[in-house]
Amino acid sequence: MSASRGPAFAVRGIGKRYNLVAAVEKVSFTVTAGTVAALVGPAGAGKTTILRMLLGLLEPTTGSIAIGGQGLPGTARAVGGMLEPRGLHPARTARDHLLVYAAAVGVADDRVDEVIELVGLDASADTRAGALTAGQQTRVALATALLGDPPLLVLDEPAAGLDSTERVWLQEFLRRHTRRGGTVLLSSESLAAVIPVVDNIIVLSTGSVVYEGSPTKLRRGHPDRLVVASSTPIALATTLAAQGFTDAVIRPDGRLAVAEATEGQIREAARVAGVRLDSITPDPIHPDRVLATLTKVRPQPTPYPGVAAHLPTPTPYGIPR
Repeated sequence: MSASRGPAFAVRGIGKRYNLVAAVEKVSFTVTAGTVAALVGPAGAGKTTILRMLLGLLEPTTGSIAIGGQGLPGTARAVGGMLEPRGLHPARTARDHLLVYAAAVGVADDRVDEVIELVGLDASADTRAGALTAGQQTRVALATALLGDPPLLVLDEPAAGLDSTERVWLQEFLRRHTRRGGTVLLSSESLAAVIPVVDNIIVLSTGSVVYEGSPTKLRRGHPDRLVVASSTPIALATTLAAQGFTDAVIRPDGRLAVAEATEGQIREAARVAGVRLDSITPDPIHPDRVLATLTKVRPQPTPYPGVAAHLPTPTPYGIPR
């Protein structure tokens, strides 16, 4: 794999419409080679639609997509994709599933053993997919994406259904991939799930980008705070501002929410201002709380009466009954 630091994915003003409904609208972002980036947002934000367009499974209504500096044609071996549902037949073993896909993409059967070892599936390779845990099924799907040894990975909700141990394994795996020069673009409904591994975050809300940048930059805009109950919050805020702590907000309940200052610094400011302190309570900001402030949930359309009853029910491997 190349360690080039140019753009691996470049998306410019893409949109996708279904009749009168805009699933994605004017989305632009760039993912630098050798990094992990995440599309984050609630269900219906447009994450999977964008990933499907990147993989060439959907045609953008507007805009353009470039992968590795080239257009979509001819990228089949450059990009490995993992989508929801995972595409596993419940009666087929993990090894047989991989052998089928190895033949489809034109790689030798020996590669199947390599990817099984790569994702840690040795002990369960001959187990039927229907008996695998959610974490093991994700490993099979990831192994499928790796069959062509692609430098670029596009992963839809890779952490969904994983326990904490499996999440740590996935984070380490993705970091190893980038250390080899690879690039990852993944999606998630949880900001907390991706912060430990990503270099860049693209937050989507109802089909549009509402934030793009590093986790550190996002954190600076939504810092942890100490919430202070005092006799005169305005006097305390004025004194803190004079000492350089200007990010202090009086909440509706009259308490002062202060960022960046320590408890000791707040107590010193209260002493200087002659303000009585009644309590100081930490208010750490959970990443998913930050996500909720940035996004809104797209309302789901209601089918016409009688339509829902006739819609096909997908099987676990994505084929309508």
